[in-house]
Amino acid sequence: MSDTVMSPPLVTLGDLLRRLGGVPPDRVRFDPLPGLATETDVLALAERDGILCELINGVLVEKAMGFRESYLAMAMVQWLREFVVARNLGIVTGPDGMMRLFPGLVRIPDVAFVSWDRCPNRRVPQDPIPDLAPNLAIEVLSESNTKGEMQVKCGDYFAAGAELVWLVDLRTRSVVVFTNPLVSVLHDEEATLDCGQVLPGFQLSVRDLFAELDRHG
Repeated sequence: MSDTVMSPPLVTLGDLLRRLGGVPPDRVRFDPLPGLATETDVLALAERDGILCELINGVLVEKAMGFRESYLAMAMVQWLREFVVARNLGIVTGPDGMMRLFPGLVRIPDVAFVSWDRCPNRRVPQDPIPDLAPNLAIEVLSESNTKGEMQVKCGDYFAAGAELVWLVDLRTRSVVVFTNPLVSVLHDEEATLDCGQVLPGFQLSVRDLFAELDRHG
């Protein structure tokens, strides 16, 4: 007798939303119908309409976005990239960097570091949705991101091989650092972030990170 545990069938919209971690229904695309979407649909929406969607078991879920979130993500990209490029450690991607974690699962971390060892032929991938698992995945939380959604995302990243996941919260000006899906530490503005063995020597003050949002002319 098989020990495989099958997921219960999806019968209602509520079932689907719960499976996705409680995302708001207006972020779930119904063209194509849930369960029928493919990577071709992901790329078509991005190219034709400028809409970024993650692909989760045949379901298109619009990426939660915001101006301040994007701004902070790009600041983090800059800090990480300066460190990574100077040491030729790998690549850093921003809020539209799609990654195929598993067949049928495309995630788009707001910021990610991928070491050269994980890149095919140790080069920048040519595929618009490459098979990559980030060493470090960073999500800058938007208003419509739910706790359940982020738990599912963290689980996906670690299942694919991620070593660190950061959840950056603009409302509380804090960062939760996960070293596995069940172990996390909350860092407030008094703390300094580091990446341990993922990026030895890299440090980022949480206060300096959120001070980017206070810049003015």
